[in-house]
Amino acid sequence: MFFNLIKVIILIINGIAILSEERFLARIGWSALPPQAVDPYAVQMGMGGGDPTSVKAKLINLISAVRMLMRIPLIGINTIIILYELILG
Repeated sequence: MFFNLIKVIILIINGIAILSEERFLARIGWSALPPQAVDPYAVQMGMGGGDPTSVKAKLINLISAVRMLMRIPLIGINTIIILYELILG
């Protein structure tokens, strides 16, 4: 039961870690990059930027931090989980 919860959390972190800044996040206005560097249309629509204490800004920072800090550790964690499942499956 507890291991299943850990696997779900790891899957969610994997999903966040593989989000592409340029191809996906910038198009929906969730990029950590300044809007001018991403898409001029986003500036016109008022996407991105804004109040740094807003929930959206905090989620953007969380996504950016997970993408930067967890990529390398996730390789090891995923390998351990895959080996565990293959051996004790």
